Amino acid sequence: MPMSLPLPAELESVREAARRALGPISPASDATHADREFLFNAKRSEAGRSLPPYYLVYFLLVDLLGFKNLGQFEKISWSVPIDYQGKAFLIEHRKFGVGVFVHDLEMDEGAARDIVTHIKKATRAAEPFFDWLADKAVEASSVNVTNNSDALFARFTYFREAYRSKAVEAEARKDEKTITEGETTSGKWTSISRPAFQLRTEAQWLALTTIESFFSWTEHVFIHISILSGRLQTGKDVARLADENWAEKFKYALDLSDSATKGFYDKLIEIRRELRNFVAHGAFGKDGKAFEFHSGAGAVPLLLPHRLGNKRLTMGERLTFDDDAALQIIDAFILHLWSGPREPAELYIQQRQLPIILTMASDGTYARAMQSLEEMERFVDHLAGRFDQAANMDW
Repeated sequence: MPMSLPLPAELESVREAARRALGPISPASDATHADREFLFNAKRSEAGRSLPPYYLVYFLLVDLLGFKNLGQFEKISWSVPIDYQGKAFLIEHRKFGVGVFVHDLEMDEGAARDIVTHIKKATRAAEPFFDWLADKAVEASSVNVTNNSDALFARFTYFREAYRSKAVEAEARKDEKTITEGETTSGKWTSISRPAFQLRTEAQWLALTTIESFFSWTEHVFIHISILSGRLQTGKDVARLADENWAEKFKYALDLSDSATKGFYDKLIEIRRELRNFVAHGAFGKDGKAFEFHSGAGAVPLLLPHRLGNKRLTMGERLTFDDDAALQIIDAFILHLWSGPREPAELYIQQRQLPIILTMASDGTYARAMQSLEEMERFVDHLAGRFDQAANMDW
């Protein structure tokens, strides 16, 4: 049998449990019956479509149990021949997914179902091994960091445009009013409503959601920028920064010694603290923003105007915020974010939407690509081609 991965002593029992769960499935051998052209003529069974994810099947059979992998072929990423009750079957990851491949679709479908059942049981038994394997990958930084920047930015731009549209409509209808008259047994009544009032309220809601979306996007993109710029190089570093707050992520991604960057940082922190945190923490905020104290003048906000300083948020009557000013700051910051030394990062993260490969951070590949936009263009073209090749299994 080919060599499986060496395991710590405490995981040897997991290997044995997975081996037992496979039942009669074993690596194919010279004694295994197979048609002469089976490797080229094997057919995908229906049962194989319900196998666990391809990587778990590979880890189970090849890494944990030492089954032989025949390697890559055209449109095939890996191929593992197995013996089931003396007959050959193939477990392969092809372009259209992992599957159990058989000699005869009609005669072998039942056996394929049994094989899938055993592999599922063995996969469950092997879960501690998968966890160990993932931990080792993080320690060695042999991981990719998923890039969701485009989807998060699209969410931000959607709500930003929805806010602008609603605000424009509110302004256009500011003088509009609807008069409704009626009569009851108590007499006649008249009601006046102004659509612009509700439209402005809805615009404020959309502004809040837009700002929330902005901070969500930047928390994600700051990590990617930090990796490309060389400030993060290991899986542990990435995991640690992911648990930090927004301000810490900002400081990793951008240089606060730059006056323009520091200016944006101060303004965005103010927006985050005074608006986003207020909404995110149940509309109680901090510093007594949600309290009113009793007085001869009636109920008075605990945070009096003279204590507000230069803050844009006041709880004097209702939650008020200069939506346009906040969003103008955000739009200006986005232009700043992708300027200067970070321009190559925009190409990689936002335009080409490539995942981060941590080994390329530790070996200096990203540092070289970040030297100029031209260097990054050459690099992303090459890398995108490699990804396309892998996706199409064009080996």
